[in-house]
Amino acid sequence: MSGVNEIRSTFLDYFKANGHEVVPSSPLVPRNDPTLMFANSGMVQFKNVFTGQEKRSYQRATTAQKCVRAGGKHNDLDNVGYTARHHTFFEMLGNFSFGDYFKEQAITHAWTLVTREFGLPKEKLTVTVYSEDDEAHALWKKIAGLSDSKIIRIPTSDNFWRMGDTGPCGPCSEIFYDHGDHIPGGPPGSPDEDGDRFIEIWNLVFMQYEEAAGGIRTNLPHPSIDTGMGLERVAAVLQGTHDNYEIDLFATLIRAIADMTSVSSDGPMKASHRVIADHLRCSAFLIADGVLPSNEGRGYVLRRIMRRGMRHAQLLGAKEPLLHRLVPALAREMGQAYPELLRAEALITETLKLEESRFRTTLARGLSILDDAAKDLGAGQKLKGDVAFTLYDTYGFPLDLTQDALRARDIGVDLDGFDAAMQQQKAKARAAWSGTGEAATEKLWFPLRDRVGATEFLGYDTETAEGVVTALIRDNAEVESLKAGETGFVVLNQTPFYGESGGQVGDTGMITGAGFAAQVSDVQKKLGDIFAHAVKVTSGEIKLGVPAELTVDHTRRSTIRANHSATHLLHEALRLVLGDHVAQKGSLVSPERLRFDFSHPKPISEAELAQVEDIANAAVLRNEPVATHLMSVDEAIASGARALFGEKYGDEVRVVSMGTTEAGKAFSVELCGGTHVSRTGDIGIVSIAGESAVAAGVRRLEAVTGMEARRQLNTDARRLRDLAGLLKVPAAEAEARLAALVEERRKLDRELTEARKKLAMGGGGAAEDPIREISGAKLLARAVTGVEMKDLKSLADEAKSRVGSGVVAIVGVAEDGKAGVVVGVTEDLTSRFDAVALVRAASEQLGGKGGGGRRDMAQAGGPDGAKAQAALDAVAAAMS
Repeated sequence: MSGVNEIRSTFLDYFKANGHEVVPSSPLVPRNDPTLMFANSGMVQFKNVFTGQEKRSYQRATTAQKCVRAGGKHNDLDNVGYTARHHTFFEMLGNFSFGDYFKEQAITHAWTLVTREFGLPKEKLTVTVYSEDDEAHALWKKIAGLSDSKIIRIPTSDNFWRMGDTGPCGPCSEIFYDHGDHIPGGPPGSPDEDGDRFIEIWNLVFMQYEEAAGGIRTNLPHPSIDTGMGLERVAAVLQGTHDNYEIDLFATLIRAIADMTSVSSDGPMKASHRVIADHLRCSAFLIADGVLPSNEGRGYVLRRIMRRGMRHAQLLGAKEPLLHRLVPALAREMGQAYPELLRAEALITETLKLEESRFRTTLARGLSILDDAAKDLGAGQKLKGDVAFTLYDTYGFPLDLTQDALRARDIGVDLDGFDAAMQQQKAKARAAWSGTGEAATEKLWFPLRDRVGATEFLGYDTETAEGVVTALIRDNAEVESLKAGETGFVVLNQTPFYGESGGQVGDTGMITGAGFAAQVSDVQKKLGDIFAHAVKVTSGEIKLGVPAELTVDHTRRSTIRANHSATHLLHEALRLVLGDHVAQKGSLVSPERLRFDFSHPKPISEAELAQVEDIANAAVLRNEPVATHLMSVDEAIASGARALFGEKYGDEVRVVSMGTTEAGKAFSVELCGGTHVSRTGDIGIVSIAGESAVAAGVRRLEAVTGMEARRQLNTDARRLRDLAGLLKVPAAEAEARLAALVEERRKLDRELTEARKKLAMGGGGAAEDPIREISGAKLLARAVTGVEMKDLKSLADEAKSRVGSGVVAIVGVAEDGKAGVVVGVTEDLTSRFDAVALVRAASEQLGGKGGGGRRDMAQAGGPDGAKAQAALDAVAAAMS
């Protein structure tokens, strides 16, 4: 008997030995086919190779491809657990030829592998061919030696493959294994073909034609091969069973479930064990490939799968969340072939635990309401649609779960009533939005969101993807196309472009497609989950419904990631240096720099800034992983995660942790929906560029990272070298030399000021002072130039000391012609003369208004310095 891992290795090794490139499985979220929800076959990642849009370095390939069929056209969810072969997640083994070998070699490889490598007996095998494919029929007779009765011609589309309504297509040939007459069922093409006796294990597609509109086919210049062998099916054959759930992989998982629930897997709860095993596998791989549970798109399909498995865990009597405890068993079975399971094990575990914990509350509440609403219903009746909608909308109870819970009693659901309640709820939501003050925007975007749905963001783990254009906006109105030279917004069903939020700016890049190209200058989120790509069409014309390739500017995204991660490190470093009161009050993460606003009551010293920078760079140099987890908001906050200012959080949040402390805890843990580096070392370096005040109690830190930090540091170093050259000292001595020069300059300035003051007052000789006697009091009145206006008071004080008893009036005339005037009165005369009244009289002559001070000293000014003598005369007149 061959185990699943051995079968997979044998298949890949065989084709590798026969000149095929072993290509890793592509992610479950297709990057090159936006029309698919999930990768559902091995050829998905090679679609563009087959159509000639992409060239690879090899012409032969082999893969073990992860596949999911649980949504849209390929949806096996309802059958999983109740049949022998239905799965949500499965592996497809395949070999591919891109214009290299064709039918004869493909059939030779298939027959050699199944009969020699796998050792299946020839008499147990039957093949089918398309009824018109005489070539394939003859090749099977020649290569396998099969009789005509073992080569069945199938005239239907089951044995003719098409990529779409037009494009590459060709006949198929399938290999079936006969499990024996003890199992019901007939051979392919017979009335009993749907039984379990004859099981298809391999499908060979001969991509032979190009089909044009109207069904016209022409031969492809380079015919190709695409094959698919279900690993679970062939494992069942090789392990002597017709039931996929009895192979070693599932047996291990089901045994773990039975051990944890103490419920036999062979009794009446057999289906529940199988549902859990299958759904665990599917959920884990989807989470590992970046899909997280949500209420839209792929995330909603994942949530349905998870909750269906969790419902069956409760049916088995599990008192506590079960699925997350099964992850280690799955990782042991499949982690070697798919390392992403091991890398994401913590995230998978946390996500399953969180969802099941929340779902248990939802389930208990929902089942109680459902039991009450359906207690009077009998077999054949239907639950009211509005009740089913309330369960869905208010309690998060999926419609299919309501249907599943009622199925045992043969009770249905009024789906028309459910749809009517859904439309009514949407109408209420639209009305609520239209009253919030942004009427024009909401009238455009809300119905658009209602019609085309949310944009699925793929950018956490890719910078390129394909999408389908779902809406085009120009001048605040929807349009059918955008032509070359026009600007507008493009909305697609999925995108790798980040939409501005949480302080992080939107991505830029290119959107291209058949006959058009557009430059993306920004991406904005509308209504929270529509990604509006601001574009200028550089060539051609973008039309609704066309597929497009989206490419994010990698260099710019990389610098944004580094700056965003650096913001988290600086936040924690600030808390360590300044205290726990530090909290984010705003941020900007752009490709050039980062800006971080935080609560702190006073300026940060140079020593504190240096310490913050050192702590952040120490975390960078440790080059530790940056991990993302999914938690509830309450759990995240309880774990120490810090919520970011201005961010709106749902019930489930992304928690980003980076670095470790000496105590082994995460250095930084924050709630964040932005994009980040993979390891702290990717930041390169963190350099604080400035610190300033924003508002009372709020400070701002600005910093740069990576190459920008290096450029700025190099610029500063060059400036230092240039300065040292000017000072004619080594760079290490430039600071001391400059400080000495500054102090020397200050000393000279002081000496010059004193000299100017003395010169202005006539050299300090009392005999030269222009003193008059007015009304029995002395008056020293002088107009001076070359003296700073701020020094007039000190001149007046000095003059008062010379006079001893009297009044001093000094008018200073500046270089620009303006004047200042100071009047001083000695203490013994302040009862007779008021300096304020005297200075105002002088100010009027200078063209000024008013003046102020005390009775012993007052100051004023005016625009007309030419009237300096008139101002002095006015003081004398006022004393008379």
